[in-house]
Amino acid sequence: MARIPAPVATVRTAVRRVLSGLPRGALVLVACSGGPDSMALAAATAFVTPRLGLRAGLVTVDHCLQEGSAARAVAVTSWASSDFEPASVLTVDVSGRPGGPEAAARDARYEALTAFAAAHDAMAVLLGHTRDDQAETVLLALARGAGPRGMSGMPVRRGLLVRPFLDVSRADIRKACAALGLQVWDDPHNVDPAYARSRVRADVLPVLVAALGPSVIDNLARTAAQLAADNAALDDLAAAAVTDELVVADLSVLPDAVRTRVLHMWARRLGAGGSALSHRHVAAMDALVTDWHGQGAVALPGGILVARTDGRLCRIGL
Repeated sequence: MARIPAPVATVRTAVRRVLSGLPRGALVLVACSGGPDSMALAAATAFVTPRLGLRAGLVTVDHCLQEGSAARAVAVTSWASSDFEPASVLTVDVSGRPGGPEAAARDARYEALTAFAAAHDAMAVLLGHTRDDQAETVLLALARGAGPRGMSGMPVRRGLLVRPFLDVSRADIRKACAALGLQVWDDPHNVDPAYARSRVRADVLPVLVAALGPSVIDNLARTAAQLAADNAALDDLAAAAVTDELVVADLSVLPDAVRTRVLHMWARRLGAGGSALSHRHVAAMDALVTDWHGQGAVALPGGILVARTDGRLCRIGL
């Protein structure tokens, strides 16, 4: 029996690890663009799922942002049709969405994938992000001043979305594709300097590797995992302190990291959710607790006003 190439074993093991707890007969979807990461993911999933008694489907999202994208999406599903059911193309419209083109495409893609998974009773949607992607995410978050939450990077699991390859290098993914004879497509957006992530990938990370050694990528990804664990613990502490109205005396004795999370969670509970809720809003609410000098109400996204009244923080104007 021929020995399985190490990179192929690596990607299969990564997929098996995240799927092993699912009930037999469950449907797992692979989000596949045709690039090396998602093609390796699809091939590994096609190998692993029957051995775990699972069903595999594949979805490719056409953002309609590049010439030939529709034909490429059809080619991916045609390749997948023998091993995946369903094998479907989802066409999305990214126009008019907030944020830059990367954020708009990502939000549209995740919405479409989640809706498709719900419609087909899928228990997971697998995404092909790698350890290198995680390192890039940490650097981008650091550049934005995103703090520990942003620097914790992409989670392995969030809802139905699962990322098996966050501990797998992009180099090993490429080697697995070559060993399996997979025909992959390289997205020109990945090397387009108009995108911040492309600049980090092409310019910033190579400089860091040259200066600090190749372990810098592993260390950045490891930092993200450590921060994610810390954030989860702090979020649990904060969640226990969130009530409909917040008592200033109770808030004032909380550690800063917990108190600001309480305020963030409370604002989201009031309806000020999404990316519009920023550090600036949380800092203004925190000043009602820690730097009180009779200031007026804080305006949150969604037309929500929060004020300090009789030693409490409460929503006003209802």
